[in-house]
Amino acid sequence: MTDLKNAYGLNAPEDSKRLYADWAGTYDEGFAQAMDYRLARLVAFIYAEAGAGASPLLDVGAGTGLVAQNIPIKNGIELDALDLSAEMLEAAARKGLYRKLVEADLTRPLPLADNTYGAIVSAGTFTHGHVGPEPLDELLRVARKGAVFVLAINDKHFEGHGFAAKFDALAPRIEDAEFRKVRIYGEAATGDHKDDEAQIAVFRKA
Repeated sequence: MTDLKNAYGLNAPEDSKRLYADWAGTYDEGFAQAMDYRLARLVAFIYAEAGAGASPLLDVGAGTGLVAQNIPIKNGIELDALDLSAEMLEAAARKGLYRKLVEADLTRPLPLADNTYGAIVSAGTFTHGHVGPEPLDELLRVARKGAVFVLAINDKHFEGHGFAAKFDALAPRIEDAEFRKVRIYGEAATGDHKDDEAQIAVFRKA
């Protein structure tokens, strides 16, 4: 998977924009289906289990909406998508799942008000070539007290980029934290990354 290799090698937001602009049109079929990508489904299922319909929900690094399309839209759940790539957001918009699309860089202050969201989810954003743990402070800012978080973090990225220390530092501001190790891809995956794993961090804002 050339695009996956390129994604893991990104160094700057502008590089990400260029890659995902080119990838947006084929992402679902050329990557998600071809690699039996299961992480987005797992994040959605854990949100349904832990979040109990908490809303509004912010899908961070929403891409083409793979997490949202696995969340049952019922009982008034409202979903907003946040992504760096305008082209990926356009692909997500065509699925009709989100009330609002937010084009924003996670490495900068977000154009969102304090205490806005009842839940925040993410799959595929906290990984090689993307962002480290620094945006967690900003995500906590835009979350309401008691908001549920379900954040997937590539396991090697977690180990190598200070996530454990960051979660220790955040301990006074979060509660009920747990980490679930899962496989990112299913049995049909091929290539160098087919056995990659992720830590799914599940917690609430204290």
